[in-house]
Amino acid sequence: MKVNAQSVNFNADVKLLDFVQSRLDKIETFYDKVISADVYLKVENTSSKENKIVEIRLNVPKDRFIVKKQCKSFEEAVDSACSSLERKVKKMKEMQREKV
Repeated sequence: MKVNAQSVNFNADVKLLDFVQSRLDKIETFYDKVISADVYLKVENTSSKENKIVEIRLNVPKDRFIVKKQCKSFEEAVDSACSSLERKVKKMKEMQREKV
């Protein structure tokens, strides 16, 4: 799967980008027709510790899933967002099976 990652207000580390890629690749085990994913990593300027925002747009045929999570670390936010995407993809796949 093609992953486009953009970091806003900071420079993303290679380890973080590799983590994002590997975590998104796991979604393909549930649904193999994923076209691409757009990942936006943002740091919000607040005094709160939960200032890391991850937004993932998953492009699949005839649809797009968007998930936005805010956590203390990017890894935690990516993991949470990918879990949500996995649930959405499983649900969509079940609905497709019921139509057939």
